[in-house]
Formats: sequence, C-alpha cells, structure tokens
Amino acid sequence: MPLSENTSKKTLLAVVEQGGYPDFTALYEAMGFNVVMVKTPRKAISYLKKNSVFMLVAEFNFQTDFRDRTSSLESIMASVQHQQAIKVIIFLDKNNIERFEKVSSRFSIHNTLTFPFDEEQLKKALTI
Repeated sequence: MPLSENTSKKTLLAVVEQGGYPDFTALYEAMGFNVVMVKTPRKAISYLKKNSVFMLVAEFNFQTDFRDRTSSLESIMASVQHQQAIKVIIFLDKNNIERFEKVSSRFSIHNTLTFPFDEEQLKKALTI
C-alpha cells in the first residue's frame, strides 16, 4: 500500500526490515486497520514525522555494528515518542530478549511477540 493515510480507519504502520515470517497484512486489514508497510527504518521515521499512527508493528534486529545503540528500532522509537497514544508491538528472536530489554526499558512497548508465534497470538496483541 502506498505511503498515504486513509482517515476512515486506524493506521497500522508495519516495518518489515528482515522479515522471514508470514505477511500479516490480511490479518491487520481484517481487524480494521489501514495498513502502511515500509521496508526500512528511514521510511518508517519519515512516515511517522508526517502522519498520525495508531499502531506500529516492527522487528527488533540486534546489530553489532552500532556503537551507540543496539538496533535501528531505537531510531524508530525516538520518532514515536511525539505520538503519545501510539501502540507498539515488537517481533523478536528469543536469543535477543536480554538485548531488547535495553530498548524496552526506555520506550513504551504495548506488546512483544517472540518467534515463533501464530496469528492468534498476534491477533490478541492487536486487540486493545
């Protein structure tokens, strides 16, 4: 879907950097969300600066090459801070739970899903 916002539905911004899991667009849409999907943190940050988002779904991908942060998720979350009501759901690998704690201690995270998870678990996380 193009980077435009349909005002009749709540917008869900899905940031799929690496993927490797099913495309949940149909589930998001079935739950009444206007889905905007981006593939890079830079596009997510740009979208967040210009649009109001109800829900953000993103991956935590630990990156050893960063000196001052653990992943690009931290940059995205810094952009989310000005949207107080946004709900954030993070997908992460169980091997990165301890590393993710540094991020989750500084930012408001609505729900975290650890791989592998199924559509029912995601559906429950999306229900507010």
